[in-house]
Amino acid sequence: MIGADAPSPRRRPIALVHVVAMAENRVIGNAGRLPWRLKSELRHFRSVTMGKPLLMGRKTFGSIGKPLAGRTNIVVSRDAKFAVHGVLVAATLDAALAVARGDALRRSVDEICIIGGADIYVQTMPVVDRLIVTLVHLDAKGDTRFPQIDSTVWKETSRSEHAAGPDDEASFTIIVYEKSGAERAL
Repeated sequence: MIGADAPSPRRRPIALVHVVAMAENRVIGNAGRLPWRLKSELRHFRSVTMGKPLLMGRKTFGSIGKPLAGRTNIVVSRDAKFAVHGVLVAATLDAALAVARGDALRRSVDEICIIGGADIYVQTMPVVDRLIVTLVHLDAKGDTRFPQIDSTVWKETSRSEHAAGPDDEASFTIIVYEKSGAERAL
């Protein structure tokens, strides 16, 4: 039995994580679609995000076309008429983050996955804790890019190489970055 003077159990912080696939030239999209076909990477994306809240912009949701099963789909949209069964809609990024934190607490998970698009990545870059980047080994043509990863802020903590599988257009590398010590304290 926990007495009145006993400290309460410590909650683990909920990390904000960018999950992104980008070409070597930082392209992440072209005309609202992925500029490559990588079935192996989609399996990786599913394993990283399963059971966690996903935060995305309306255009990113539109490119996916449906809610992703096994995950809470939270879409930021200023369009008051935007509604999709199985999707939580938030009018602002702050509101979406609050919904995602509540969902993470209910699910007892320690990460919120931010999956795009470019504007959402730019707006959340100062507050995210981790980047899970799939670096696709090609220069893709596209109209949307991931922000520059500042090496004074981000430290690479792991890297794994993946050869192109039978349903993949290219090989890829999965790189995990964590904020450096000074930046993490902010």
